[in-house]
Amino acid sequence: MELARIRTEEEEEDEDAATQYMIEQSLLESNKQKETHRDDVTREHKSSAPESADSSKIFTAIRQGNEKLLKDLCVSQKDKFSQTDSRGWMPLHEAAAQRNQTVLELTFKASGPDSVKTRTLSGQTPLFLAVEKGLIENASFLIQHGAGPNCQDQDEDSPLFAAVRSERSDLVKLLLQLGSRVNQGGCHGRRPIHEASRLGKIELVKLLLEAGSTVDPRSHYGLTPLALAAQGGHLEVVQTLLKRGADVLSQANDEASILYEASASGDPSVISLLLEYGADANEAKHTGHMPIHRVAHRGHLQALKLLIPVTSKSEVCDSGMSPLHSAAAGGHTDCLKVLLDAGYDPNYMLHPWVRRSYDDERKSALFFAVSNNDIPSTKLLLENGAMANQDPIKCLQVALRMGNYDLINLLLRFGANVNYYCKVNTTHFPSALQYALKDEVVLRMLCNFGYDVKRCFDCPYGNNSHIPDDYEGWSCSVIKDTLFCEVITVSWLKHLSGEIVLVMMDYVDHVTLCSKLKAALMEQRQWPDICRQQESVRCLQHLCRLRIRQCLGRLRLRSPVFMSFLPLPGRLKDYIQYREYDLYGQQSGTPG
Repeated sequence: MELARIRTEEEEEDEDAATQYMIEQSLLESNKQKETHRDDVTREHKSSAPESADSSKIFTAIRQGNEKLLKDLCVSQKDKFSQTDSRGWMPLHEAAAQRNQTVLELTFKASGPDSVKTRTLSGQTPLFLAVEKGLIENASFLIQHGAGPNCQDQDEDSPLFAAVRSERSDLVKLLLQLGSRVNQGGCHGRRPIHEASRLGKIELVKLLLEAGSTVDPRSHYGLTPLALAAQGGHLEVVQTLLKRGADVLSQANDEASILYEASASGDPSVISLLLEYGADANEAKHTGHMPIHRVAHRGHLQALKLLIPVTSKSEVCDSGMSPLHSAAAGGHTDCLKVLLDAGYDPNYMLHPWVRRSYDDERKSALFFAVSNNDIPSTKLLLENGAMANQDPIKCLQVALRMGNYDLINLLLRFGANVNYYCKVNTTHFPSALQYALKDEVVLRMLCNFGYDVKRCFDCPYGNNSHIPDDYEGWSCSVIKDTLFCEVITVSWLKHLSGEIVLVMMDYVDHVTLCSKLKAALMEQRQWPDICRQQESVRCLQHLCRLRIRQCLGRLRLRSPVFMSFLPLPGRLKDYIQYREYDLYGQQSGTPG
């Protein structure tokens, strides 16, 4: 989740309260960027109150801190101090954002007492700009001369909110002393204590609480300061809020609990503290995800160990998904091991309502691991009894698509059905062959593990024409049960037909080649070798191998445990398992 690929974090993060808050922030940033862009455009095309040369001189003098020039301008150009630039800034705005307090005093005197209430195009007062720049002396001067400490900009941010965001406790203290409302609501219903808690600034949180801030205000998304502090893993803030009476059982609008929010950071100290205060590990959000799903997806191992004993498996079952899905989706093998050791079922399947969120309608934790090309997690799940053939799209098909020999071999050794049929583009022969036409290693691997080669030579037309008598050309119907001879004789695959058929003949007795396949093979350089095999009787040794393999069955052949107890000499076992054709084992140095 990022389950996120069990729609846990990475795909369903949009639904949890943590991300909702981050979306707020990004929207605010986006608005500010748009405002900046608008300022740039306005600057290019001039504002409705264009800067005169005189007002430009005033702004330049302020920026440069040229007190002498500014004094002269205060006398000679006093009427220009009420003009704005392309940003909507008056000289007082510019002076409020500069460190020279003498400049600020001179500018204020020339601008008049009402200038402290003027706003830029983005709604910011001189006080807001001074606070945003962290200029405490300027802020104090402006408030003392009539600036309103509770004026909000277009984003509904007040100077106090800006001071909290800049993490300036001295400014926060000053603003509170000079009349800032500690519980003033801002964008999306946030309070200053929300921001202080999100940032994990314990000193600011204490200042706000001492000034009368409510402990548990809710934003429009239902988020409390405790939720944001827990989400960020800020232990001291969480501890302070809980001691002040914050509700550990509160839930956001999407039903995400405080413990669920804490699972985002996965701080074991925070999670342990919340559990001590009575947090419920079995409370799920509206998507069904519980805290245990989130920590498993994000790989917070210590947090997972804390949640396992207090999480009800029946509640997990009702949620429609297992934390094994989450851990597999996140690629966290260590979390998978802890969950398996705790008794979670590796064959628990996603409930249909969860499954429908995926185009492939995946069901098993194994599918997530295979989709991630995660061999350690796949191996761990298989060794603990995960079944390889439970998903609508087979795990083996996914591994074949990726072309990962190790993953393919691992799945085959643990019982993946080499003779599966794909629901889309159905063929008369098992579908796995489609991924092995250009790769002899994979082709041999499939055949060694019991691929039904005979099915490839099964053609109802035989030596007759492959074009039906009533054939009328193109058809709008879906073609089903496509024959091997029709696939391998297309122009872009025909050149592979000789090599593929020659390999396949190592795994069958005598076969009949239909007229279409035979015509294509006659053009290949392997045709003489194919003729020799077809014209002569196969040796008894080869026929015995085929018969023994038929008697043992595919599942016994791929089982290392069964083969180890089979009372046959080692060389004979190797022969039965086609070790001489195990190209993967020869490359990797280990038998398949």
